[in-house]
Amino acid sequence: MEPNTGRRYRVTSSLGASVLVACSVLLANHPFAQAVLTIFPPFDRLSPTVLTNGRLVVAMLTALVVMLAALLALFKPHPRRILDTVSLTLRRVFGGALALAAIGYFDYTYRLPRTTLLLTTLFLAIALPTWFVVIRRRPAATVERAVLVGDDPASMAELLGTTDLPIIGYIAPAIRYDAAEAPAGLEVADGGTHVHTRLDDIERLGGLSRLDELLVENDIDTAVLTFERSDRAEFFGALATCSSHGVTAKVHRKHADSVLTSGTAVGDLIDTELEPWDWQDRLIKRGFDIAFALAGLVVLSPIILVIAVAIKLDDGGPLLYGQERTAEFGRTFRVFKFRSMIPDAEAATGATLSEEDAGGVDSRVTRVGRLLRRTHLDEIPQLWSILAGNMSVVGPRPERPELDDDIETNLIEWRRRWFVKPGLTGLAQIHEVTGYDPERKLQYDVQYINEQSFWFDLRIVVRQVWLVLSDLYETVGTR
Repeated sequence: MEPNTGRRYRVTSSLGASVLVACSVLLANHPFAQAVLTIFPPFDRLSPTVLTNGRLVVAMLTALVVMLAALLALFKPHPRRILDTVSLTLRRVFGGALALAAIGYFDYTYRLPRTTLLLTTLFLAIALPTWFVVIRRRPAATVERAVLVGDDPASMAELLGTTDLPIIGYIAPAIRYDAAEAPAGLEVADGGTHVHTRLDDIERLGGLSRLDELLVENDIDTAVLTFERSDRAEFFGALATCSSHGVTAKVHRKHADSVLTSGTAVGDLIDTELEPWDWQDRLIKRGFDIAFALAGLVVLSPIILVIAVAIKLDDGGPLLYGQERTAEFGRTFRVFKFRSMIPDAEAATGATLSEEDAGGVDSRVTRVGRLLRRTHLDEIPQLWSILAGNMSVVGPRPERPELDDDIETNLIEWRRRWFVKPGLTGLAQIHEVTGYDPERKLQYDVQYINEQSFWFDLRIVVRQVWLVLSDLYETVGTR
């Protein structure tokens, strides 16, 4: 079988899935299949319902739309292991089945009857994983097509002379040549301003703004990322684009400490291990973030009022304290907390970790602030940051840029935390690991990035809520 990549894979996978969904509905609607189902308990209480004519056609179209939307992530030609393919397909099938069940609950006129829906789900749980496993297979030997992607021409030139990969070209911002090298009438595109020597050995395929299109047009298997900086959105955006098209992304060893890698190396090049959440997962995560933040603000509104009064009565200072924090891809945003220190506490010392994080006593913390910190109630204003989209409920806790720089001096892998949106809580927080132990904190953060899922988030949130309630009970009980 020839490799299914790019557009061919998308067409093959989607058409095959459509045929399987349609056939599953037809089989599930057959009287014999429904009669067999109702033999076994607890389905013996169900009444077989067979759709006919127009109702069957519309019900089939409904199932197609819902199931194809649920399976959308699998239409990306991303190389996956067999067990990963089966697991992801089953999750999507059951997700689509729940959506169809919801349609039935709201009494949609052409819904799938319960017997038909159960049988359809059963058939698809067998057929679709098999289909996606089959089409992912590739021949033992294929002709690899590789491309350089980035903005660092020096690294590109170096790699061309040392790598054995079949590089067919490079994708980079438009080149602004030195005056002595610039050919007459050169047109600068893509806003490129980088000055460097020419790469005469290979062809420039296009600019970074067309990366998505160029990977498909040229049927690229491997992309070697050669960015001058690995902590910017362009670098992470290129990784995400490669993942969405099933293109293996490699980085030079000098960038291995800034990204998540699999350890698989070819000379100076190492495979990355990043697979960003697909849009369904991101939508679920964002929906959960909004629901959690709104519910928290509503439920905690009386406590917010009490905290505001307490802070004012304590020292009359401002209610909130704002800080710049590092966000996804190294960007920054402003986060707010209820003020727990004296006003201008860092005016003399600058950005430093609080001694309370190490179990000590910080003299800058006020009486009310000490109570707020012990019960985590000073974090409530960060719910606004979650609503604004700067934070998530679960993710690595954001640090101040100054502290990030200090930590990176001794722990250059610290940038790996920037692969996901920062969170109100995280795996490190529920294990009570703070910035005073950056190595352990990084281990937990990278573990979360590798294992992230909605259910993993939910487990972390439940654990964090329990810890907060326990701290609140202990604090109230000692007074």
